[in-house]
Amino acid sequence: MSKINILLAHDDFYIVDKPANHSFHSEESTGFFATCANQLGEQLYPVHRLDKVTSGILVLARNRLAARRFGEMFENKRDEKAIEKYYVAISDQKPKKKQGWVKGDMAKSRRGTYKLLKSNDNPAVTRFYSNSIQPGIRAYLLRPYSGKTHQLRVAMKSLSAPILGDMHYGGTTSDRTYLHAFAINFDWRGERIALTCKPTFGEQFSTSDLNEQLLLWQHPHELDW
Repeated sequence: MSKINILLAHDDFYIVDKPANHSFHSEESTGFFATCANQLGEQLYPVHRLDKVTSGILVLARNRLAARRFGEMFENKRDEKAIEKYYVAISDQKPKKKQGWVKGDMAKSRRGTYKLLKSNDNPAVTRFYSNSIQPGIRAYLLRPYSGKTHQLRVAMKSLSAPILGDMHYGGTTSDRTYLHAFAINFDWRGERIALTCKPTFGEQFSTSDLNEQLLLWQHPHELDW
């Protein structure tokens, strides 16, 4: 793997740009997390993860106290502003609706996938906006309010618009799975951290139409969530 792209270096944490198609952990301890620790030459602490296929913003704590604090923030279900995360996805299939909520419990399905249920005992909650960027191609801005495994991929499938390249959930074959962790906002020691990271890998992520849409979404926290 090439040199880690550090988006922000803080005394307590790094924010890095994870490449697509790299596992966070691996059995051989050669995953993205281990690579970051080796390249940066220090002990790091994982506080959240991204799927192997997902690129973009990832936070890595640099000490135990920071890791504990981030853990509390990511688990804080009562304060939706503790950490705000926003993702960009692309689909080439027509959605059931163009914006709104996706809510429901999730259960394991076949071959390591998950499915959305109609019950809401401990639901995965996602809100999204979307816009057509080319004929038959639509960009999505997704905000998860919970942190379930494969949550956004399942949400998109439930909209009848699986993510382009996400064959596990019915997406059209492509050069990558078009899901990217685009922005993050949180308070840290009295400072508001607000960061965006444009995707760089993938033919559909490199179009001028997508870049124009991302400019409109450059400050996602200012939208009406």
